[in-house]
Amino acid sequence: MKSRAVYVCQECGYQAPKWLGRCPDCGQWNTLVEERQISPERQDHKLRPPPASESPVLLGDIDLARYPRLATGIAELDRVLGGGVVPGSVVLVGGDPGIGKSTLLLQAAGGLARQGTVLYVTGEESLEQVRGRGDRLGLRGEGLLLLYETCLQRVLERIQERQLSAIVIDSIQTLYSLDLDSAPGSVSQVRESAAHLVELAKKSRVPVFLIGHVTKDGSLAGPRVLEHMVDTVLYFEGDKTHLFRVLRAVKNRFGSTNEVGIFEMVSGGLREVLNPSVAFLAERPAGASGSVVTASVEGSRPLLLEIQALVSPTNTAVPRRAVTGVDPQRVAILIAVLEKRLGYPLQGSDIFINVAGGLRVEEPGVDLGVAMALCSSFHDLEIDPHTVVLGEVGLAGEVRAVTQLQTRLREAEKLGFQRAVIPARHPEEGVFSLEVREARTVKEATEMLFQNSKGNPG
Repeated sequence: MKSRAVYVCQECGYQAPKWLGRCPDCGQWNTLVEERQISPERQDHKLRPPPASESPVLLGDIDLARYPRLATGIAELDRVLGGGVVPGSVVLVGGDPGIGKSTLLLQAAGGLARQGTVLYVTGEESLEQVRGRGDRLGLRGEGLLLLYETCLQRVLERIQERQLSAIVIDSIQTLYSLDLDSAPGSVSQVRESAAHLVELAKKSRVPVFLIGHVTKDGSLAGPRVLEHMVDTVLYFEGDKTHLFRVLRAVKNRFGSTNEVGIFEMVSGGLREVLNPSVAFLAERPAGASGSVVTASVEGSRPLLLEIQALVSPTNTAVPRRAVTGVDPQRVAILIAVLEKRLGYPLQGSDIFINVAGGLRVEEPGVDLGVAMALCSSFHDLEIDPHTVVLGEVGLAGEVRAVTQLQTRLREAEKLGFQRAVIPARHPEEGVFSLEVREARTVKEATEMLFQNSKGNPG
């Protein structure tokens, strides 16, 4: 019986009997690709269930102590994973090309190789290229096996031959299964390869790391089901023109999804940034308007960041708005609040916002810092460099409480800041050496920060 072709959306996995310009399921254009269904002989073979290999076990009889977490030797990676690698877990790492995914996992593989044998499977680079990167990273290679292979069945055969402590696949889009006729990287191949590797990890208790490509909009390439199949999804973020890289968990069955790891790209690979607040503020300009230090919390880690704003008159009919590092929609709201509640004529100005260092901040606790940076640039007045500003801003111009206030203030105190402008209504109490001033509204905050400045806007 001849196999028939189907058209599969490479974004969501929708199948259609004929080609369509737009996927009816996810709405993406030009994503349907022709794939061949599994032949009847192979389909019958796949439908036969394998013999049962394990019997049901009582929940209380499962010994968790037999499978402690494994340390990768990279403290920032272990932090994001929730304290180390869980045996039998499957971790998917995505990021832009050239951001450092392969470098990070090769370093992790070198750390895990000190505790056992690690297999690094590469389908994109030659063994010599991987060896060259290993030399730059200072890896001695003991316990670290390299394999160039793209056929899933042959990879599984090599895995069965050895007792491994971890497996790295670089990348999942290069693997293909002989049971499918579609090309490597297609939805069917990615889903099939991932399913076999997940089953292998759960049965053998060997952790598996998968490197995944991302699309032009920043999401992981391949079917969305891929993210549901794995235990942990990590995104490696950052601008290749900046030194800093951020490893962020968006899914983690064994830990928090709020933790981030900070790395610095150097000639010898990725170096952990153990005190990121100092690193992000190291190049802060002195005496410049539009610069404000604010405090954010990522997971359990407080971070002090510099928010930079530039407000200048425009010569165009439509003013420009460029935002980097914070949510553009939040910035649009803050601009509207300043216009409505404080009477700032910003509608005729170009506005640029940037988080120094390339970090992306998603929480609203930095709202007041962004608003004060805009005010500082608009009036060309410097804000005291020893002051930290934090708080969420509401539509009425009120300053709202933020979470983990004491943690943020302790970090500012540790780095030598002398004053802090915080929300007036906050449930946490504490004793600090720095002067704490409470602002109920954005207008009150401007009066506190600019009251000693020449040309006080308040």
